Amino acid sequence: MSLARTIPCTPVRLSAIDWLALQALALWPHGAYLVERALDGSDDPLGLLALAALAVFVARQARELRLSPRLPWLVAALVTALAANAAWVLGAPALAAGVIAALALAAALAAWWPAQRPLAPLVGLLLLALPLVASLQFYVGWPLRVFTAEASALALQGFGVDAVRDGATLLVNGRRVIVDAPCSGVQMAWLGYFGACACAAWQALPDGAFVRRLPLVGAIVLAMNVLRNSVLIALEARPEGLSPLAHQGIGLACLAAVAVAVCALMQPTQTLRSRHVASLA
Repeated sequence: MSLARTIPCTPVRLSAIDWLALQALALWPHGAYLVERALDGSDDPLGLLALAALAVFVARQARELRLSPRLPWLVAALVTALAANAAWVLGAPALAAGVIAALALAAALAAWWPAQRPLAPLVGLLLLALPLVASLQFYVGWPLRVFTAEASALALQGFGVDAVRDGATLLVNGRRVIVDAPCSGVQMAWLGYFGACACAAWQALPDGAFVRRLPLVGAIVLAMNVLRNSVLIALEARPEGLSPLAHQGIGLACLAAVAVAVCALMQPTQTLRSRHVASLA
């Protein structure tokens, strides 16, 4: 007679949040790189803000996540995560490997995300979480400074000011004013696109409408950056110059104007809002 006892086995079912957490944990080298770049001063810590916003929006939808994943997206997430970690181990550029890791997390979100909820703004936040500002400043900062200087010179000339561009500097009424790295607009662009992603996610703007409006965000940022630099250059060129406090105040006012314009741009129209409500019914 056998005295062996049968021990019942209860299957363990992981929730969507558990799967997403495991996916993020599997990509820990890229997360460590992001935090290191944010804390060591080599890049602006803006990526941490994007990560925090992403966590808030995912937690907001936690109860609506799918009970069963979309298998093609789940497989894509696993394969892309392996590719991201392989790129890291093989010594690929850390930022390039980080982009692959961000796409892996985006695929994981797509696997569990409810079909009626927009996903593109969250993918945007994932990409903005990467340490992009310093790299963008290095690669596109100079062309943007030259563009801003030329556009500011034309704007000032339209108001009768003697302004001529020389490289990334301006000669205004015989005085040389430098359009330096902060005036390139890279940080303003990051904040503009962050605001676009955050507002679109909060307002549940459909993905198609969100993507179509993204180029307008760039146009808003470029126009406001030229306006900011034109005003600052005109004031800096005065004999008395411009105080640092006034300089910062004008910059913050322009940044606030960008935020307001971008949030207004990402508001759903009445037609889109009606369609969204109908899809949830």
